Amino acid sequence: MSFRFGQRWLSLDFWILLLLLAGLVGLGYWVVVRFIQPAPPRHIVMTVGPESGGYEGFAKDFKAILAREGIEVELRATNGAQDDLRLLNDPASDVSVALVQGGVAQDADGENLMSLASLYYEPVWVFYRRGLQVDRLSRLKGLRIGLGPRGSGMNTLGVQLFNANGLDSDNTHFEAWPPEEAAQRLLDRKLDAVLLVGAPESQLIYKVMMAPGISLLSFKQADAYSRLFSYLTRVVLPAGGFDLGQNIPAHQVELVAPTAILVVRDTIHPALITLLMQASTEIFGGDGLFQREGDFPSPKGVDIPLSLDADHYMKAGPSFLHRHLPFWIAVWIDRLIVFVIPALALLVPLFRFAPTI
Repeated sequence: MSFRFGQRWLSLDFWILLLLLAGLVGLGYWVVVRFIQPAPPRHIVMTVGPESGGYEGFAKDFKAILAREGIEVELRATNGAQDDLRLLNDPASDVSVALVQGGVAQDADGENLMSLASLYYEPVWVFYRRGLQVDRLSRLKGLRIGLGPRGSGMNTLGVQLFNANGLDSDNTHFEAWPPEEAAQRLLDRKLDAVLLVGAPESQLIYKVMMAPGISLLSFKQADAYSRLFSYLTRVVLPAGGFDLGQNIPAHQVELVAPTAILVVRDTIHPALITLLMQASTEIFGGDGLFQREGDFPSPKGVDIPLSLDADHYMKAGPSFLHRHLPFWIAVWIDRLIVFVIPALALLVPLFRFAPTI
């Protein structure tokens, strides 16, 4: 018996099968490393802009929705849009998701970042002291105007709009204040006007809109602005939009609006893109003062190249697995399918020749 056992160890058939098995193990390892992505991380970092700003509330909504699927979202305050983009582009930073105001990104930001969607309109609100004769931005020349802090999307957009109307620091007194402080200085008559950017649901926008002695500028040249600045859209605030009983505003107001954009690093896990898009639909997919149900999330208005995965989601919705299964089960089945298909392509012909071998 021992002699025969030794003969088998020395047989050519045995070594062929051994080498074949070793080759299959090595090939399987290569397939796993090459084709199967690691599982998505259970912790991500998302910026919220300045503390108590307009994005913080929406970021908390994202945090709550992703927590239901076992993803912890760490929220991090920044100085504004420029700071958000810098952190997203910094390889040493752990920031992977940000809400960014449209119109702020530069061409170079598209090299390492992707837009997932525009989420909602952020109108430009120019409030001024009642009694001033202001019917367009150029009429604010020479007055005291409050802008957002330097480096914020609000400040960047405000400078662009005022410069287009011939207003600059040589002929007009601009002051860079956080939105809450700028609004309060307007109410205290320390400023003549203030430019704010944000959703109508913002408590700050509501506070200034309802304040006595303050008027809201109507952008009667809104169509011209939307053509000069591709990231701006003309939107209409209906009479009574803030308060039907008091009829505030008392008449229809034309505004211009960029969109808030969800931006991620281009290395983000594809499964997280699906999860972020589902959260975006849940948060922003309904009716609003400037939108109808289904208008957002949208591929329109983004100024950083759009993610192909996000674009497919907006056209076709989530995949069959993500539509009918819990998130992590769908993720593991997706990963298994990626492995099984090439494995079957290899093993089926092998089994055909196994008897011959």
